[in-house]
Amino acid sequence: MDLVETLIEDARWNGLGLAELAERAAGAVLADLGLPAEGFQISLLGCDDARIAVLNADFRGKPQPTNVLSWPSDERAAEVVGEAPDLPYPGPADDPESLGDIAIAWETCAREAEEQGKPMVDHVTHLIVHGVLHLLGYDHVEPEDADLMEALEVRILASLGVPDPYYVGDQGLALSGQRTDGQ
Repeated sequence: MDLVETLIEDARWNGLGLAELAERAAGAVLADLGLPAEGFQISLLGCDDARIAVLNADFRGKPQPTNVLSWPSDERAAEVVGEAPDLPYPGPADDPESLGDIAIAWETCAREAEEQGKPMVDHVTHLIVHGVLHLLGYDHVEPEDADLMEALEVRILASLGVPDPYYVGDQGLALSGQRTDGQ
């Protein structure tokens, strides 16, 4: 059984290889945190801006498109700001533990990748890593939590050969505080 069950609503995602990319990115997150991929399940929706705008309105009261949304299957946030959340236990191979759902929108991702001068595959990999970390209880509301989450993203992305998404230019200016999702 795959770690990520991918549903493609917008065929443009097929050209990018979203299912394979998501499997690799989600697997890297779990591996980095010492969790086995075999005992977990994630659902991913590859959609367009119109669909994610509806989801964003329904679940967050923000009727506009965003790049990625996530819905953890359980509350996993750390009790203390700046600390890592408790990690879930894997389920058996025939009944893996659901971590939750992620939706990602084509047009917003493509526009952001172009604006930031990044390959689309790198940007989408980052957003999937980001979404999976949300499913595991990581967040970026408080600065200490954001620092923890961003450091994990950078480390996991480096393991996948993706450059630091928060680094800008030769001067080493970080985009710290500029979150990747609509939060």
